[in-house]
Amino acid sequence: GLTGSAWGDWALYGASPLRAFENELGVQEPVGFWDPLGFTADGDLLAFKRRRCVELKHGRICMLATMGYITPEVAGKLPGYCSFSMNLKFADIPNGLAAISKVPSAGWAQILAYMAWCEISQDQSAGSPGAKGDFGFKVLTAKDEAGVTKKLNSELANGRLAMMAIIGMFFQDGLTGSAWGDWALYTASPLR
Repeated sequence: GLTGSAWGDWALYGASPLRAFENELGVQEPVGFWDPLGFTADGDLLAFKRRRCVELKHGRICMLATMGYITPEVAGKLPGYCSFSMNLKFADIPNGLAAISKVPSAGWAQILAYMAWCEISQDQSAGSPGAKGDFGFKVLTAKDEAGVTKKLNSELANGRLAMMAIIGMFFQDGLTGSAWGDWALYTASPLR
């Protein structure tokens, strides 16, 4: 086989193109470098770096989305009105997926404008500090390289977890009507 043994020691398989990415940011114990779909099988460094930037961005979005799901449940909603003209208070907007149809179009326009501003306000081109996730905000970065690496690895790991968390919340909300759903409300379950 590839390792010279039926029970192979993968450390002996030095010809793997995956070796090119074993020391990249985000490769963490206990899994190490993990690419089950083989996106990096060709060893293309530019494609890998682009995917890593996309993973970082999606992770950040999902961390915000996860907190957006959790915060109103735990801390409550903002006082006041979301829309004076529609007489719509923040307290009247349900949590989770049900909020999509309740937020006015002007509110969605503001959200999309903010997303666009976040996208274009920082240089995230290949080779820039922004492409690596370093925007100079010292809470997320550090003065020494080891500190930066540790924090960015943590951000990638938390982003990966948040991507799974928000999908789970969407799924449960879609089935039960709440991200913290009472499964007794899911009467269409094949398990019943």
